[in-house]
Amino acid sequence: MFEPIIDPIFYLAAIPAVLIAGIGKGGFGGSIGMLATPLIALTTSPLQAAAIMLPILCAMDIMGLLAYRTKASWPNLLRMAPGAVAGIVIGTLTFDVMSEDFIRILIGGIAIGFTISNLIKSSRNKKPAGPSWVKGSIWSCVSGFTSFVAHAGGPPVQVYLLPQRIDKTLYVGTTVWFFFLVNYVKLIPYGFLGQFSTSSLGTSLALAPLAPLGIWLGFKLHHRVNEVLFYRIIYVFLILAGAKLLFDGFSGLLAN
Repeated sequence: MFEPIIDPIFYLAAIPAVLIAGIGKGGFGGSIGMLATPLIALTTSPLQAAAIMLPILCAMDIMGLLAYRTKASWPNLLRMAPGAVAGIVIGTLTFDVMSEDFIRILIGGIAIGFTISNLIKSSRNKKPAGPSWVKGSIWSCVSGFTSFVAHAGGPPVQVYLLPQRIDKTLYVGTTVWFFFLVNYVKLIPYGFLGQFSTSSLGTSLALAPLAPLGIWLGFKLHHRVNEVLFYRIIYVFLILAGAKLLFDGFSGLLAN
C-alpha cells in the first residue's frame, strides 16, 4: 500500500521541482533539472528527495526519448556510457561512507569553476573541442557518481559537452540518452539499498502526472530559443545550481 506524503508545504516545493526537472530534460539538457532534488530537499531529507525523484526522472526519460530518439551525438555517447556505469558502481560501493555535503561542494565547485573557465576561453574564440575517449570517460564517470548520490550529474556532462559547441538539439538529445541510461541503471542499486519506501513511491506516483507537462514546456521553449541564447541560459543555470550546491554543502558541514 503506497502512502504518499500529505504535507502541503512539501508540495509547494515538489510541484515546481518536478516541472523544473521536466523543462530541463525537455529542452535544456538537464542543467536546470539538477535544481529539483535540492528544492525538494528543503522540505524532506536529501535521501528521500532523491528516492522520490528517481522514478519520475525515469518516466521523463521515456518521454524525452520520444522527442529526441534520433537526435544525439552517438560518438560522444559511445565514449560516455562505460564511464557512467563505472561511476554508478563507485557510488553504490561508497554509499555508506560518502558525505552528501562533500558531494554537494564537489559538484558546485565543478559547475562554477567550469563555467568561469569556459566563458574565458570562449572570449578568446577557442576552436570547438571534439569527442574524446579520455575526457568522455572521466567526466561521465564523475557524472554517474554524482547522479547516483544526488541526481546532480549535469555539470560533469556539461564540462565535457559544452566545449564542443554542438548543435543545441544534438546537445539535448545526447543528454537525454545519457541520463536515460544512468537513471535506469540507478534503479538497481537504489532498490538493493532499500531506498524505495512505500512513502517515497507513493509520493512519486502522486507527482508523476506533472512529468509530461514539464517535458512539453521544455520542448516548446527549446524550439523558441536561438543557439546563442540557449547556451547563455545553460551557463546561467549552471552557475545558479553550483552556487546552490556550494551553499547547501558548506551549510551542512558547518551545522555538524
